[in-house]
Amino acid sequence: MSFESAKAFVERMKNDENFRKECSGKSSPEDRMKFVKESGFDFSREDMDQVTSALSDDELERASGGIAIRCFADLI
Repeated sequence: MSFESAKAFVERMKNDENFRKECSGKSSPEDRMKFVKESGFDFSREDMDQVTSALSDDELERASGGIAIRCFADLI
């Protein structure tokens, strides 16, 4: 698990609309985390909290599409 992986995940969420849609379209937190791990990312909740705390509200909204990053709070 790493901060760098969480940072790379956020960047992909910001820049890859198809990835963002596929990730946020998963029906459960477990399915979302499985998708994230299968996509090569491995991070803890603390890692994600560190990354997202450095983002502005606008950046967070753009990265998450308003949904995806916050969906992981109940899982990691």
